[in-house]
Amino acid sequence: MKDRTKNSCDYQQTLLPIDEALSLLEEKAIPVSDIEEVELKNALGRILAEDLSSRINVPPADNSAMDGYAVNASDLSPDSEKKLKVSQRICAGQTGVALETGSAARIFTGAPIPENANAVVMQENCEATDDDVIIRSKVSSGANIRKAGEDIRENTIILKAGQKLRAQDLGLAASVGFAKIPVMRRLKVAVFFTGDELRDPGEELSAGQIYNSNRYTMHGLLVDMGCDVIDIGNVQDTLEATTAAMQKAAEVSDLVMTSGGVSVGEEDHIRKALEHLGTLDMWRINVKPGKPLAFGQLHPLSKNDPSVSIPFLGLPGNPVSVFVTFCIFARPYILKMQGASNTKPNSFKVASGFDLTVEEKRNEYVRARIEYNENGKSFLSIYPNQGSGVLTSASWANGLALIPAETLVKHEDMIEFIPFTELSVG
Repeated sequence: MKDRTKNSCDYQQTLLPIDEALSLLEEKAIPVSDIEEVELKNALGRILAEDLSSRINVPPADNSAMDGYAVNASDLSPDSEKKLKVSQRICAGQTGVALETGSAARIFTGAPIPENANAVVMQENCEATDDDVIIRSKVSSGANIRKAGEDIRENTIILKAGQKLRAQDLGLAASVGFAKIPVMRRLKVAVFFTGDELRDPGEELSAGQIYNSNRYTMHGLLVDMGCDVIDIGNVQDTLEATTAAMQKAAEVSDLVMTSGGVSVGEEDHIRKALEHLGTLDMWRINVKPGKPLAFGQLHPLSKNDPSVSIPFLGLPGNPVSVFVTFCIFARPYILKMQGASNTKPNSFKVASGFDLTVEEKRNEYVRARIEYNENGKSFLSIYPNQGSGVLTSASWANGLALIPAETLVKHEDMIEFIPFTELSVG
């Protein structure tokens, strides 16, 4: 990768390819090292800090896969019905006694298989009488029995460090007896927003003012990722105020993020403040929306140590650009900082239901959604207005479709699609 220091004129001339930008972010991401133990019910969405190994077999003993009768297959006739004495009744949570030769045990789903029994006949193939049962079907040894350790063997790893824990993962940990598990501590992300025109919902708007939607988009995205958000609020459009807010944010967080002020206008102070307080490692990316995306390192003054740095991500100011660049660039970077082992979202190809007759010079993430025709075949629709200020497009969509640079799209062309469910925003 080329060396792009803060003094490099390459920032003014070259748009960084998407893959190169993602690689740079991955290389620079340093995971948090602190581990905390939390109750299992509070671990949803957290990153597992250590491998979890089972202390038991699951199931702990051979048990019945259904309601029926536990038998020894050798007691049954291969060609005709067989009447057996019902010698015992075993419910889930109970333990029976050894099965008498020539008898059957009434058994229920999940109940342990008694000694000497080696099969279960489902109750639909049996006819119960007063003290007997007539077996009307053949059964082989092992039929309808869940073997001990069939799901999980004792001492095997059930969950690996770096996994983002889902509901089913919590259930798996519970199934082997974990009440608490080790997770990486939550990432502290400080955010602030530049723009004298910004007001918060509930305030009155004067001429030229707008509501700060980016504050709530970013807050929601960060909370959805399990971050602790430190909101410093709106910052005046001056270099001094921007520098002060950036320094304050670096003192209290693991990562500083902003939206706006990263372009080349006279009132865009983020890049200058970043270069004053630290280093600028990345600025412009070959992507639409969201070309101006600043990444670098801040040096908190309180640490009095230039080797200590806090990463900084400056997202663009347009609402859709914030959303898209967060999903594509900030999300994998934050996951890596959280200690996640998998940071790449899954994508798949979907047939285009639209035409694009004008080539874009940049790779474009368009807001799209999967729909279905009258035959049930899926296709991609895109929002008619793909402007970077049209946040309605992101709310309408259920994913992002990638249109490579200098590419025309026709109906039925296969387009790469990333559903929002893969980005934890759907």
